[in-house]
Amino acid sequence: MTSVPSGSGARRHRQATVAIRGALRELSVQLSLLNRQVGARLELKDVDLDCLDLINAHGPLTPSALARRTGLHPATMTGILDRLERGGWISRDRDPSDRRAVRISTRRDRNAELLGLFAGMNTSLEHICAGYEDADLELVADFLGRAAEAGRIAAESLTAE
Repeated sequence: MTSVPSGSGARRHRQATVAIRGALRELSVQLSLLNRQVGARLELKDVDLDCLDLINAHGPLTPSALARRTGLHPATMTGILDRLERGGWISRDRDPSDRRAVRISTRRDRNAELLGLFAGMNTSLEHICAGYEDADLELVADFLGRAAEAGRIAAESLTAE
């Protein structure tokens, strides 16, 4: 799995790698366009939707932890959280173990609205996955997880510069 073939095998490997990078770029564009459409329906900016997704996946989070995850300046994060709170998407609650700290949580009652707008994509993905064997899906999931981690590391390195 880690060795690269030589000769015509190496050429096929390079071509496949180029095809994967192209497909990932196209997927990124299409997901960005979908997110923009969803955000417009919900009157959320793209970055608001990204932050909401991170809070859903990793929350509750402190504002500074969310700022670190996104690479955004804390003052920018304050504006985003203000918009999300005004829209009824999040709540800011005192941390019971440290009354000075604030934890950001999503309002679960709003998730159905959000999931409804992604239903078309989720249904399509279910149909796509139905055509693959379990082992193939595990391989794809591993690849996508590793690719996402590579993106996170690349973004962090740019933020650190």
